[in-house]
Amino acid sequence: MRRTTVLARTVWLLPRLAAAATALALGGGLLATATPASAASRDGVCDSGEFCYYFNSDNQGSVSDFTASVADYATTQPTCYDFKGPGAGKGECIKNAAASVWNRSSKTVRVYYNTGYAGTYQDFAAGAKGNLNATLKNQNASHQFLGSAPPPTPPPTSPPSSPAECKTDGTDTKLPTTILVYRTSLDRVERVDFKTYVKNVLPNEWVSSWPAESLKAGAMAVKNFGWYWALHSNRKTPSGQCFDVYDHTSSQVYEPGSAKATTNAAVDATWGARLTRGGKIFRAQYCATTTACGNWVDGDWMSQYGSRDKAAAGWSYSRILKHYYTGIVLSAS
Repeated sequence: MRRTTVLARTVWLLPRLAAAATALALGGGLLATATPASAASRDGVCDSGEFCYYFNSDNQGSVSDFTASVADYATTQPTCYDFKGPGAGKGECIKNAAASVWNRSSKTVRVYYNTGYAGTYQDFAAGAKGNLNATLKNQNASHQFLGSAPPPTPPPTSPPSSPAECKTDGTDTKLPTTILVYRTSLDRVERVDFKTYVKNVLPNEWVSSWPAESLKAGAMAVKNFGWYWALHSNRKTPSGQCFDVYDHTSSQVYEPGSAKATTNAAVDATWGARLTRGGKIFRAQYCATTTACGNWVDGDWMSQYGSRDKAAAGWSYSRILKHYYTGIVLSAS
């Protein structure tokens, strides 16, 4: 969560927080001193299994690393995918700004000129390093993990979604009853009951053993983030189906069947509340720590570990939310 999250980037999320909490229980003190768990997924280091952009040619400059396809990098902070590693370009949005790549994944990765996996493209086989060609250098807009060899583009198994299928019944004052989730590994869009969605995201973004007020703050953030994109998303799959959120860290980590009693209780306790700014649903972003959000604007994001610590100190979830999100109104939905 994306993580959070959140994560259209959405949000830098924390899918491995639960593992870190287990390590704390077994080893004592690890969670407080270890590198934030989200760094294992997007930390500006080109690890094995990742596809990485470099700001400069010949694999020089700051790195932006990925483990999944992204159809739209966005173009402004704090929502864009950016270069996170040290060196030239750090903090810059990667769209139309990359010069070279290293594909350390086991699949061919295709870099596209346009968003939505469209336009001129260049393929990089598993293990390949290289510069983007003259057409794509500083003109990169999306990338897609393919198979071990690039397959032909198949015809869609169903016609592209009609506008009616893309609509939500939610508003800025009324919760949507469903949300469209792109199950990326399955390459299909599922319409999921919205409360079921939130309950199967929260335990993947917050540690279920954390204090109840932290979990409530997390439940509000997860719900508001999904609610915002249900109202505003114009994303499309490669076959043309509309969807609201990815099921991974480009949005928030959604895993069916992962709901837990403690996180469910937090969702239930806060279900009748919403966060707005200027009368509109607030896109509640979050990431691991106060230093993990990079160039995000203060007041637009919440520290997950910070919510834990403040809840442990006796803060209520509403106080936590108002501390991190400036100008918000917490009210009944």
